[in-house]
Amino acid sequence: MKLKSLTLLAGALALAFTPAAYAADIVDTAIADNLQTLVTAVKAAGLVETLKGPGPFTVFAPTDEAFAKLPAGTLESLLKPENKAQLRRILLYHVIAGKVMSQDVVKLNTLKTADGKSIAIKTINGDVMVNHAQIANADIAADNGVIHVIDAVLLPE
Repeated sequence: MKLKSLTLLAGALALAFTPAAYAADIVDTAIADNLQTLVTAVKAAGLVETLKGPGPFTVFAPTDEAFAKLPAGTLESLLKPENKAQLRRILLYHVIAGKVMSQDVVKLNTLKTADGKSIAIKTINGDVMVNHAQIANADIAADNGVIHVIDAVLLPE
């Protein structure tokens, strides 16, 4: 009995001195989820500090493959310093102020983006679509919001 109590006490002390789990912001979560092209674009657009801010934010995050589907040369052109404003508008079209989880997204028809425009939400055969992009992975938690991975880049009209 004494050994069992000692083991429990040692376990409790170990937990007490273990640092809390690190909670990552939107940018760090995107890095961890291997959304490298998005992170590169966020840096080029000067949005890192914004997306590391308190939020909360909902980000519809295109995969690297989604960026690769853009017409040849588009991404390279957008990443140039002289196109920073245009890249920023495109990226802000993927950001919603507030934390909108997937169970809430499916109840909506539109969402207003951080650039002031609206994106359409619809469910087709069980797939949730954001404009023409399908949500491939939903509800990736960050300490300042949530990421929903999508299979296409959203382009504002």
